[in-house]
Amino acid sequence: MKRDAFRILQATETVIYLFAGFLIAGGAAVLLVSSLVEGIHHLVAGDYGEVALGLLDRVLLALMLAEILYTLLRFAREGTLEPTPFLIIGIIAAVRRVLVLTAEAVERFDLQDPAFIAVLAELGLLGLMVVAFALAIRLVRPSGVP
Repeated sequence: MKRDAFRILQATETVIYLFAGFLIAGGAAVLLVSSLVEGIHHLVAGDYGEVALGLLDRVLLALMLAEILYTLLRFAREGTLEPTPFLIIGIIAAVRRVLVLTAEAVERFDLQDPAFIAVLAELGLLGLMVVAFALAIRLVRPSGVP
């Protein structure tokens, strides 16, 4: 009786992870296709900065979704959860924010604008986060693994 209940729960867990994986994969596909369509629209309109910023933002978001999907699949297959993929997601998210914030700040801010200091502070904190995530990856990896 316990074994049957355990098997049912394991199968349910696998179905949930697979369903979540399909949703994430579908979301990433829709995100990339909509980015392409929107990018073409801005390109035709001559908004080259919007094309670059939009594509950069959405492609990095799609990479984050791909890393989450990888983590889900690996957990469903092996039954173990490792911190490294989450740290990689954190690095991608921080780099994404740095790139988008920098691109937006170039167009929006003046050096005399007080909000520019806030942007610089955020960029500094994001830089520290990337370093912290990289150090955390180094610490959680077993010795001898590149």
